Amino acid sequence: MSIKILKNGLIFDGRNEALIEGGSIVIENDRIREVVDREARIDGADVIDLGGRFVMPGLLDLHFHVYGISFNMHRMDNMTIPLKVAHASRLLKGTLHRGYTTVRDPGGGEIGLHLAISQGLMEGPRLFYGGKALSQTGGHGDMRAADRIDEPCGCVANNTFAEVVDGVENVRKFCRNELRKGADHIKIFISGGVSSPTDPLWMPQYTDEEIAAAVHETGTRRKYVIAHCHTDDGARRCIRTGIRSIDHCTIISEETARLIAAADGKTFAVPTIAVMEQVMRHGPELGMFGESLEKVKIAHAAAYQSMEYLQRAGARVGMGTDLFEERFHPMQSQEFSFRSEIFSPIELLRSATSINAEIMQKKGLLGSIEPDAYADLIAIDQNPMRDIHVMARPDENFSMIMKGGDFVRNRL
Repeated sequence: MSIKILKNGLIFDGRNEALIEGGSIVIENDRIREVVDREARIDGADVIDLGGRFVMPGLLDLHFHVYGISFNMHRMDNMTIPLKVAHASRLLKGTLHRGYTTVRDPGGGEIGLHLAISQGLMEGPRLFYGGKALSQTGGHGDMRAADRIDEPCGCVANNTFAEVVDGVENVRKFCRNELRKGADHIKIFISGGVSSPTDPLWMPQYTDEEIAAAVHETGTRRKYVIAHCHTDDGARRCIRTGIRSIDHCTIISEETARLIAAADGKTFAVPTIAVMEQVMRHGPELGMFGESLEKVKIAHAAAYQSMEYLQRAGARVGMGTDLFEERFHPMQSQEFSFRSEIFSPIELLRSATSINAEIMQKKGLLGSIEPDAYADLIAIDQNPMRDIHVMARPDENFSMIMKGGDFVRNRL
């Protein structure tokens, strides 16, 4: 049995704005055993002095692609699997060293990478994966250009992230198979997207019956559905059909934001601002389709207004980033700054910790500092409640990163 005590910390538990000053966190093996408002003393424990630093739960990114190697989907789909895994290992390691101790991959991540991390063969955050996402023919996951000849079977469009699946029974069977392989959730594309070449952003995708089949199948496993959704109509369909996580949630009305807020913890919004900033600033050099560059202008203009509506309505808002290419992944930490004109520091910190954990059905296990939660922690030299922008500079400001009671970084 290994016991560590982190003492003399300014503790944010992931939920409460009131901080525990001079508090201690007792860690037994990989879990938190106790949190107290004084110095804890246990014979034989390894004691680490936080020096009054701000300590909080490790961060969660709910829209992270482990195979987010390039926006050039054709290039990725023609990579060998070992090369993809080598790229993924670098993305995962970089993410962990930015303080993200948990990521949720809504499309592409699979059991092999999950096992490699959990067995200590690869350094990275806890990986929750959904396998391949579902796209209808001509939907956001169908990356075939209009002038491209179909593959012989006409069934697979983007083998890395998604599979084309049409019809209620096929949706049902595909979901069952991904869940059989340990998927923590299922992702379905229900609106047009930016990176896909042939579907307008406003396009509704999948019928309610097909969506209901996915929701039913995940429910049999006590799991849930994530929707790729940019549109207001799509967000309303999510609420109506029982989808838990509305990812992107880009072009919504104030009334729809109120409906999300009224869903009482059954439906959550997960905006992804970093990727839009990435494409707006670097789209041409990323090799994006011309159609995609036009679509992102529409989505970018609406995204900040949509977040204002969500904040004003009191909706439960999570945090994701959706970035591609290793050189741009440090923008992951800037998600806090991108949202800072709309959300208060405490709202942002909750989004990246306890709210994200609740969305993932991991309340009390991740995203919080409390007994029985995983000892996933970061210590910060400055208080982000006073200046949220310190979160955008983790190499400079994060003096400790811990995952499961083990140090990833220790500069204390």
